[in-house]
Amino acid sequence: MKRALAADPLLEALKAAIGFELVGEPAGNATLGRGSLDGKPVHVALVENRVASGSIGSLEVARLAPLFQIVARERSPLVLCLDSAGAKVSEGLKALGAFRRVYREALAAAISGAPMAAVMGRNTYGGSSMLAHLAGERLFSPGTQLAMSGPSILAASAGMNVLDEMFRAMAEASISAASRAKASPVNRVWQAGEALEAWLREALAPRAGVLKALHRRHGALGKRLSPDRAADPGQDVRRRDLDRLYPGGCEAREGAGLITGIGRSESGEERLLGLVGKTPLGAERAWRFADAAWKLMESPPARVRVLLDCATHAARLDDERVVLSEFIVGMSLPLAALAARGTRVELTILGEAGGGVYVALAGPATHVSALHGAHIRVLPGSALTAILGEAPEEEATAFDYKTAGVAEEELKLGLY
Repeated sequence: MKRALAADPLLEALKAAIGFELVGEPAGNATLGRGSLDGKPVHVALVENRVASGSIGSLEVARLAPLFQIVARERSPLVLCLDSAGAKVSEGLKALGAFRRVYREALAAAISGAPMAAVMGRNTYGGSSMLAHLAGERLFSPGTQLAMSGPSILAASAGMNVLDEMFRAMAEASISAASRAKASPVNRVWQAGEALEAWLREALAPRAGVLKALHRRHGALGKRLSPDRAADPGQDVRRRDLDRLYPGGCEAREGAGLITGIGRSESGEERLLGLVGKTPLGAERAWRFADAAWKLMESPPARVRVLLDCATHAARLDDERVVLSEFIVGMSLPLAALAARGTRVELTILGEAGGGVYVALAGPATHVSALHGAHIRVLPGSALTAILGEAPEEEATAFDYKTAGVAEEELKLGLY
């Protein structure tokens, strides 16, 4: 379903500020361009909502991924313009595999130190909000809404009608541009008529000490969480799948859905990090996962295996108030930093996986495997229904996962 695109004042101001020139023809919802700032070239990528159900699918990724590769290699400046709900869920697993690829390349660009700035239009949801949080600076339109879950999904999760005035007011207070500007000093709200050159100079300035800056950002995120939260000491993990995966022994603990430990197999010893449990991933558990990953950077191991059995992220206003997207992206950054230091990062799907949680962990992974019987989905059925009006049945096989690019290998451990 196509919709007419009205001129976005912020986008028009950006184009004027850098002398935007189109590069090639648009590919679906993605348009590439270039401009200059103070005589220096600037890459531009526009992702718009020309069709319903998300904007980034295989066609768009075919244009965006190579651009991120160039940006990472050259450490050249990029302005990423986003008015999108993220992955094109109507494409199913194909879109999830495509988004994994573009997120991996964008993550590599962020870790490289390339200066990236994000400029947001009306909607920045899901995977689009994750891309926005790989940028060092973000500029919001006054009417921007940014969240992992759009209003329809948040309403469905809360048992509310998205048109209910009270719910709309609460959602607006949680995911509006004004609330995001309060959350972080690198978020700003553009005012109509404001010149962009000064903001662009600051946002696209060369960056040094990237990993240290990202670690500091992790610490700042922790301050958004409740100071009264109690640490869970956890308990020894007893899982048949891990016993089969590590015949040489597994020493791991699990507390409140986070697994940490060591596993030993024929290929040697590796560190374990995992997200498990039926509860959707919220900001606190995402932060604790990232914290455990950053601690591994103190002495990077040769191998890290990430374990995943968590179907989706939480669609709760409480998590959106602290900017859940930033916490989910925060899980990717230390894993990518480890990979940059030479650690082999692998992801193994033990049970359920999908959406932004899957992408955040699959993006920095060199290899993704799935146990026989595991399920990888674009989004849970309730979320797909809220977006598409129905939840298509997906009886995917290991061949489907490999073809779509969401998992390279199926593991059969004699459990089935």
